[in-house]
Amino acid sequence: MPNFKVSSPYQPAGDQPEAIEQLSRSILEGNQYQTLVGVTGSGKTYTMAKVIEKTGKPTLIMTHNKTLAAQLYSEFKSFFPNSHVEYFISYYDYYQPEAYLPRQDLFIEKDSSINEELERLRLSTTASLLSHDDVIVVASVSANYGLGSPEDYRSIVQKLCIGDEYNQKALLLRLVDMGYKRNDDFFDRGDFRVMGEAIDIYPAYAEEFAVRVEFFGDEVEALYTFNSLTGEKEEAKKEITIYAANQFIVGKEKLAQAIKSIEEELAERLAYYQREDRMVEYQRLKQRTEFDLEMLEATGMCKGIENYSRHLTGKKPDETPYTMMDYFEMMHEDYLVIVDESHVSLPQFRGMYAGDRSRKEVLVDHGFRLPSALDNRPLMFNEYIHKAPHFLFVSATPSSLELELSSTVAQQVVRPTGLLDPPIEVVDSTYQVEHLYDRMKPVIARGERVLITVLTKKMAEELTAYYNDLGLKARYMHSEMDAIERNQTIRSLRLGEFDILIGINLLREGLDLPEVSLIAILDADKEGFLRSETSLIQTAGRAARNVNGQVLMYAKKITKSMQTAIDVTQQRRQTQIAYNIQHSITPQTTLRTLDTDLKVEDAGELYSKQSKLDKMPKAERQKLMQELKAKMLAAAKNLEFEEAARLRDEIAKIKKL
Repeated sequence: MPNFKVSSPYQPAGDQPEAIEQLSRSILEGNQYQTLVGVTGSGKTYTMAKVIEKTGKPTLIMTHNKTLAAQLYSEFKSFFPNSHVEYFISYYDYYQPEAYLPRQDLFIEKDSSINEELERLRLSTTASLLSHDDVIVVASVSANYGLGSPEDYRSIVQKLCIGDEYNQKALLLRLVDMGYKRNDDFFDRGDFRVMGEAIDIYPAYAEEFAVRVEFFGDEVEALYTFNSLTGEKEEAKKEITIYAANQFIVGKEKLAQAIKSIEEELAERLAYYQREDRMVEYQRLKQRTEFDLEMLEATGMCKGIENYSRHLTGKKPDETPYTMMDYFEMMHEDYLVIVDESHVSLPQFRGMYAGDRSRKEVLVDHGFRLPSALDNRPLMFNEYIHKAPHFLFVSATPSSLELELSSTVAQQVVRPTGLLDPPIEVVDSTYQVEHLYDRMKPVIARGERVLITVLTKKMAEELTAYYNDLGLKARYMHSEMDAIERNQTIRSLRLGEFDILIGINLLREGLDLPEVSLIAILDADKEGFLRSETSLIQTAGRAARNVNGQVLMYAKKITKSMQTAIDVTQQRRQTQIAYNIQHSITPQTTLRTLDTDLKVEDAGELYSKQSKLDKMPKAERQKLMQELKAKMLAAAKNLEFEEAARLRDEIAKIKKL
């Protein structure tokens, strides 16, 4: 049984001990579905970590976006410093899938920018799953997309042991079959080089180390890792296993079978186009597929190889593709899948298949791809939801699906800090702007902040201008702002440079500001996504970090969603108050340091400098580029890849000047 040990200065408190016990017991009893309903600030991530520790199961943690995945990865790395915590998200900084628009007769070629560090982390994930038991993988929706066969990946490895004999030429050919290439000049990940009686191998999944194999004749005399940058020897090894350089590698025999299968499908499809007298599609498919076949025969790879995944993995038409879950299943039959923010993640997982399918059906129909490309797809929802032996759904507002599926629903209502859910007050919306002005003044006088949610970008801009004209300090935030500007806006709010932040849908999950004590929801009775039961509860939760937290809902009538949000909040408050009285707890506002929370350092200052680029001397622009590059590298190291990509784009803009 894997040994997971949580490293944390805290002990379970509030509702955490009971939730951990309930969920762990349910999983160990063999139940497939469990749900953790946890209010904002109740320590759901810590509870997840303790459940992993108690059940001892290898775990796949999935969420709906890369930003939240990076945050979870950082937290679980700190919780489990002695376990293998891995990160598996899409390895593209930018990705434009191939598509065809029949009305315009326009084919859009696949265009992408691969992030080498993310690609390494993906390979590190699959290598860890094959090598270790104590594995925790934090993943985005990418884990639902097709991968190569885990059996093939496991079979194409090279084990090296001191004292064993290897024909050096055969070893080099084996490395080529595994996707590695010889490079004696520039040694990088996925390369090997020959230096007399030694062979250096830089595993595609390694961060900084490479492997040196020293021979005496054909016998391995020494085996050790070394720093790939400095060449400094690090650790002697008795044996080491090298894994393939990508997840779609297959053996020679299987590749030959795949090529034959692709040729058969091509002949069948070309015959169909001939019968239908569709010679444009006939010629298009013939030319493209034959080129791919030549590349596969020559190198074992081709552009868009994933579109032939059904042939490479030996799957049948419409059969469920291999995904990250199959790698877990192969090595660890009994594993756990945790779906964080499940009220958002599960609907996103559900919608992935249909969007992918509709785009590819057009490509197949017009001769850009073989029909087997349709089998390179994400999991359908019914395949996903039944695949793992154990699921744990985590959310402050789970949907009816999670609750209906679950054998156990654990409630985590009480916060370790003793903080209460903010009271909700419904106010007539006739004079909502003027009324809110009067309610904000005492809040601002206490040195606290205000968040206002509106329905449109125009309303956010006009309301900001109106309150600024009245002498208040307000700013708005919307989706067109880049990451640096958004982070700097939040930082400025916390520093007190302004007091009121106005937005639309950016004020729900993941924005935890302890300085905010008043949330105002304008036009709360306008039913829809932005004013649904889930959105209202999530928005109200942003005030739960401050002991003076309060929520104002401006409306002409109380809708069903509003009433549910009010009832849920009131019920939670009663439970929290009773617990605080019983345990003599005095609620305290959450204390969070600025840089630890937002991780933006002085990126905002850099942003301000960029607004004056045209007037800036060349020497200053060069200095700014150096500062931005340092920020970009730091962001990449902290797994903040979206911010790193934006910083890279900013550097490119300055270079043009």
